[in-house]
Amino acid sequence: MAIDLLNHKLDRAFDHIDASGNGVVEREDLLGLGARILVGFGESPTSVTGASLVGSFDGIWSTLARALERDGDSGIARTDFRTGMTAAFVTGEHYEPVFRPATVAVAELCDGDRDGKIGPGEFRTMLCAFGVAYDDVDEAFDRLDRAGRGTLTVDELVLAASDFYRSDDPNATGNWLFGPL
Repeated sequence: MAIDLLNHKLDRAFDHIDASGNGVVEREDLLGLGARILVGFGESPTSVTGASLVGSFDGIWSTLARALERDGDSGIARTDFRTGMTAAFVTGEHYEPVFRPATVAVAELCDGDRDGKIGPGEFRTMLCAFGVAYDDVDEAFDRLDRAGRGTLTVDELVLAASDFYRSDDPNATGNWLFGPL
């Protein structure tokens, strides 16, 4: 059960990156996801915030390629993506130093006014960049907003990402990060 859940979530992540739907993700696909996020928030890739996001996504790609013992220019098929993500970030030691900074960069970008809160509109902008169905966004937000405040904190969003990518608990709140599984 736990492996099936993790694989399902990693397949969802693969689909977020593989915007062309060709069954292979490449470095440009991951950087393209970063670009969609930046465009959604009107942020330049050369700003401090934009450069942080681009650099952290590039770090994810480099770490993933190393986990699969590939050069950074090779495409990665779905099953290899699962293997590499698991080895590097799920059970491996690279989540905190590599993947978490990317989730922080995305969450901080969502918090445009830097008040520590992410509203439904900002959350929607982020999920649209990931290609999440419009109808799933409100339910995802409501599930993550366990306190019912009408906002998420940057820390809550970062924790939700950790749950999504690493937790094998079928009831983990972060499983709702990108809508229903």
